[in-house]
Order: sequence, then structure tokens, then C-alpha cells
Amino acid sequence: MKRIMLLAMLFMVVGTSVRAQWGEETMDEKPSFKDRVFTGGGFGLSFSNYSDFFSVSPIIGYKLTDKLATGLMFQYRYTKYKTISPPVTANDFGVSPFLRYNFYGPLFLHAEYEYLNYQIVYSNGEKSRLGFNSFMAGGGLFQPIGRNAGLYIVALYNFSYKSPSASNYYYPYNSPMVLRVGITAGF
Repeated sequence: MKRIMLLAMLFMVVGTSVRAQWGEETMDEKPSFKDRVFTGGGFGLSFSNYSDFFSVSPIIGYKLTDKLATGLMFQYRYTKYKTISPPVTANDFGVSPFLRYNFYGPLFLHAEYEYLNYQIVYSNGEKSRLGFNSFMAGGGLFQPIGRNAGLYIVALYNFSYKSPSASNYYYPYNSPMVLRVGITAGF
């Protein structure tokens, strides 16, 4: 967690130093379809005595205007639970249409709907699947790397979050706060 906070602070400091450069460029009067499309995504890794975790989330988007973009993020998450003998794996799949608005320099607002097909693993090793719908919104920072690529960090609040401790309810997130870091090209 300390590393994530340090990374977020680094993005803010570096992003503030290039604020004057970001947002001044405008789209050509008739940008091509290719100039409006962007791609990218994020990934995650975690290893512990309890479980191993891997995730990948590619995105594809389209710039509607200089400041407004829309797109889709796809998700795949793999988890190997080591505390169950023999170890059990789970695979989750999801899709998230999103809307992103750059409002000031490198800062943007972000809203998305997420559908996640989540595989629950019970303590006895049995599995079941549930679909989860979430509405998330928040903001982020985009740090350009050259003209057509950049790094982003997004902090979202999941307005659909339900505590997993409430009457044996299972939920794919441990907190209503969702933090993502990734790379985009063409945005």
C-alpha cells in the first residue's frame, strides 16, 4: 500500500510539472478515425502465503472531443488459493464501458459500469459463479510520455459495493475504493 501511495504522489508531482504542456493541444479540425482511437490497459500481480493473483485489463477507446473519451475495458483475473488442499484456482471475467473527461491539465473524471463474472471458491474447495454489476466513478491523473502515450492512475468509488461480511454475502472487492494504474497509447 505504501508503494501505491508513493507512486500516486510521484505521478502528481510529475504531472503538475507538465501541466502547462497538457491540454493545450487540440484535435485537428478533421482528425482521422485512427487519431481518435486509443488502446492500453493495466495488469496486476500479487503473491502471498494465502494466494497468488494475476490480472490483465486491456482497454480500447475513442476520443469523442478534445476532452471527452469513451471506451471499453476488458478484465481477466486469475487467483490460486493456497490454503485449500489441494490448491484451487478461480478465473474471473469482466467488461466495463467507461466515460472519461479531461477537465484540467492532466486531471480527468472517470465513470464506468462494470459487469464481472466472479468465481467464488468456498473453504471446502467447491466453486460457484456469480455475476456482479457495479457503478464506479472518480478521478485520475494522466501523465504523457511523448505525444501518443502515457501513464494513468485512477481512484474510483464503487457505489454498488456491499460488505462481504453481511450475512454470508460474497463480493469481488474488499473495499468500495478501487485504485488502478496503467498505460495508454494514442490518448
